[in-house]
Amino acid sequence: MAHYKIIVNPVSGRGAGEQSIPLIERTLHGEGLDFSLVCTERPWHAAELAQQACAEGYEVVVAVGGDGTSNEVLNGLMLAKQSGRTAAMGVLCVGRGNDFAFAMGVPRGIEEGCRVLAQGHRRTIDVGRVAGGLYPQGRYFGNGVGIGFDAVVGFVAAKMKRLSGFVSYVVAALKTIFLYFHAPLLRIQYDEQTLTLPSLMVSIMNGRRMGGGFMMGPNALPDDGLFDLCIAGQVSRARILALIPHFMKGTQAAHPSIKTARARRVIVTALQGVLPAHADGETLCVEGHELMMELLPRQIDIITQPEPSR
Repeated sequence: MAHYKIIVNPVSGRGAGEQSIPLIERTLHGEGLDFSLVCTERPWHAAELAQQACAEGYEVVVAVGGDGTSNEVLNGLMLAKQSGRTAAMGVLCVGRGNDFAFAMGVPRGIEEGCRVLAQGHRRTIDVGRVAGGLYPQGRYFGNGVGIGFDAVVGFVAAKMKRLSGFVSYVVAALKTIFLYFHAPLLRIQYDEQTLTLPSLMVSIMNGRRMGGGFMMGPNALPDDGLFDLCIAGQVSRARILALIPHFMKGTQAAHPSIKTARARRVIVTALQGVLPAHADGETLCVEGHELMMELLPRQIDIITQPEPSR
């Protein structure tokens, strides 16, 4: 029988992480799983706990939180892998966006998520690595990197006290229209191609969604060996507002100011202006100058629902 390490971020979802512990324990016991549960106490603690779990021989390490918690656990598993220790990753959703879980086919509900853990179906996924900003040595990500407008939206949403979930990102997007509307001049190198243009936003996606409901990479697959890129040029504030519903539906590619592409390696350089950026919702930089992203194929096993037929 597999041994599960459950890593809970107690402050995730404004305390939903801590509140979910009794239900998680009761449901996992009901599923007959052998598990140990621990709570994080500080930033990056989930990564350290995931590494430790691998060293102690746990076969599955489960992130209980939102995208930030999942990102830390993913980083811990990738760091452990460098030392030859591996474990599968599970996710139980209690956060605000849960975009990584969405991309991996993990259900939102705690009880349903625990059942998926017990069933143990695995999918091997690609993992991204980004270097630059606060992480010149590199940081791993599972869902995507956002540069420009969508990063600022995340920064604004994180400051909101009364709103949560997708609604907070929608309101933050409306506010950001008045905060971030002058596109920096960027050089975007992706595989063998180069674009130089004023760009309000560059999304480098392994998953499909950011901000709890914006389909930045509607056709992305986390196991196809390629990032899906979405690049938005300079548009007016009114045009930004008009584009928001398209991003919610994933139909933005038809707009003339949007360029999409697929690549395994991407370098984004600010020739004029700076790069605000995040990876899986975690801040990479507020005023960065260059970021390099590379895709690492088939790195981590995720416990998830069986894949739908393609």
